[in-house]
Amino acid sequence: MARQNHVLDTPIEFLKGVGPVRAELLKKELQIFTFGDLLFHFPFRYVDRTQFNPIGSLHPQQQFAQVKGILTEKSVIGEGRSRRLSAWLRDGSGELELLWFQGLKWAEKNLTPGLTYIAFGRLSFFRGQFSISHPELARADDGAAIPFAGKMQPVYPSSEKLKSRHLDSRGLGKLIHTLLEQISESDVPEILPPDMVKRQALTARFAAFRQMHAPASESEGEQARKRFCFEELFIHQLRMARLHRHRQSRTPLCTLRSSGSLLQQFYQHQLPFSLTEAQKQVIREIIADMKSGRQMNRLLQGDVGSGKTIVALSAMLAVIGNGAQCALMVPTEVLAYQHYRNISQLTAGLNVSVGLLTASVKGAARRQVLEQAQKGDLHLLIGTHALLEESVRFHQLGLVVIDEQHRFGVAQRGRLWLHQAQPPHVLVMTATPIPRTLALTLYGDLDQSVIRELPPGRQPIVTAHRTDAHRLRIFSFLKSEIDRGRQAYVIYPLIEESEKLDLKYLMDGYEAISRAFPLPQYAVSIVHGRMRPEDREYEMQRFVKGQTQIMVATTVIEVGVDVPNATVMIIESAERFGLSQLHQLRGRVGRGAHKSYCILITPERISSEARSRISIMTQTTDGFRIAEEDLRLRGPGDLEGTRQSGMIEFRVANPLRDASLLEQARNEAVHLAQQDPDLMLPAHQALKHYLMHNEKRFGNWIRVS
Repeated sequence: MARQNHVLDTPIEFLKGVGPVRAELLKKELQIFTFGDLLFHFPFRYVDRTQFNPIGSLHPQQQFAQVKGILTEKSVIGEGRSRRLSAWLRDGSGELELLWFQGLKWAEKNLTPGLTYIAFGRLSFFRGQFSISHPELARADDGAAIPFAGKMQPVYPSSEKLKSRHLDSRGLGKLIHTLLEQISESDVPEILPPDMVKRQALTARFAAFRQMHAPASESEGEQARKRFCFEELFIHQLRMARLHRHRQSRTPLCTLRSSGSLLQQFYQHQLPFSLTEAQKQVIREIIADMKSGRQMNRLLQGDVGSGKTIVALSAMLAVIGNGAQCALMVPTEVLAYQHYRNISQLTAGLNVSVGLLTASVKGAARRQVLEQAQKGDLHLLIGTHALLEESVRFHQLGLVVIDEQHRFGVAQRGRLWLHQAQPPHVLVMTATPIPRTLALTLYGDLDQSVIRELPPGRQPIVTAHRTDAHRLRIFSFLKSEIDRGRQAYVIYPLIEESEKLDLKYLMDGYEAISRAFPLPQYAVSIVHGRMRPEDREYEMQRFVKGQTQIMVATTVIEVGVDVPNATVMIIESAERFGLSQLHQLRGRVGRGAHKSYCILITPERISSEARSRISIMTQTTDGFRIAEEDLRLRGPGDLEGTRQSGMIEFRVANPLRDASLLEQARNEAVHLAQQDPDLMLPAHQALKHYLMHNEKRFGNWIRVS
């Protein structure tokens, strides 16, 4: 049995060279509290010190250089602050200047012209001449005095405060070297099963730590990185596999006997259009899940406008038809009101009781909704975060549907059924498609369904990029669309002017558009998050009913607003929006039979990254491709909602870059969770002890909840 990692739990102040002052800085700046934390403080890149650069082959774009040559001359030049020691190194292909602005006495005393030296440092290029200031320097016949000569030099993350205490990359490297010298293999035992290490061709754990911090070659460093990538991904996927297994073992409060007559009535008498084949397939998957006798935990992905709401309503009607209640939780009041209005209309002839609960529902109306939900008189309760309050109780909650799931944290979702002995079925939905690699990382514990088919009659949205200089032409185009009976959105990123960001802000924009589109020929609505809910709903309804032709808004209308007559989406300062958000906003048009347009307005000069986002938007309307590009451009840690959705912050792994390794780790994790879910086999004891010892980081592995 592997012993606990007591050495790695030692507080960092007890490492030679640290002490209390440096320890406090390491804790505050890098969250390094123990020997183990320091050991896992891996380099983010390496400088190749295995080769010498001929001076004649140096180029201005080169950051670092390691050269070997004869010191030809040295001299002290300049006066006062500009005083410096200059020495010249020549190797037969050219010459390089070495400069010292500090420590001149040491350099003057120890440099001997005519001897061969090895010099390493950051390269500068000025007036056609290369130089290195304060190089690492040693005589070529004294290799022991040259740190990392012939090796890969690690570069560690640091900070300005740490550098002030000589804990730059090099200083941190010295501490890590000290730590590596005093630990042995028994302090960092192998935690993965031996057959898995062999099958995946992984470097042994202790050796991988040494190679990660001091690789002899680029390939050795890559092998060490692969080892820790796999370890991180495997542990995360094992947790997902165990969660999935645990959830499948739970008996839900509502097991469907059949899809129910209520759902059939809805299809025959209430549904105003035909379902797509993709919608029908997903509904079959959901119904089968809820009939299985296990709790359903399913993620439903569908691009903007693919019809996820009807799929969710079908699932809820099936549950209501089997005698249980449903809850639909959405991120904004605008969306809650819209779902309440639409679902009430769609179910008007079915004797289904629908309630609404948001922060704006107060007094007697609120008390009535809460009482009906607790008694079971309310079949479906639609709401925002207000559904999570302690006062909200259900008589028999059979299904929870969470729309735009990335807006809610994992712990929040669980609070909905806190007071029930048996769990409800759970369906989480997103109109922000998630690439497979990220879906495995974030939602590996959920079954997944995807709607890739759009309803018939939907036309592709024409997307164009324009600059501020084209505003008059854009307004002219907008007037022509309004003259044809169409409506438009104009979206701004801010409500009030920001001193830091040079953006077109909402109130200025509203006034400018009101001047360009004056009464009585035109009418303009305004909607933003700081309005009173009743005022916002009033403005929304004016636009929905066609009483206003233009809606000036912030991203409060990003999700859920459905006006088929709206054909133009203008997004001001589009460079300030992320790809997924731009795609969501674009999805507010193109919902009817008319040709629709999305116009992205930016300044003439924008960053290259912003230009890439705009370019992708003009090239495709495929949300899945956009999600892949978003992940590529921004990285998994920056995607909206990932930090609150239960994704651990990997030290080494990157789900996008390491997609193939993620698949292998998942396969190994699923196999192990099926073979030995409680990690009782002898080969799995080291892994079990490691997970228990790191319970705070990885979650409770023995009593999964």
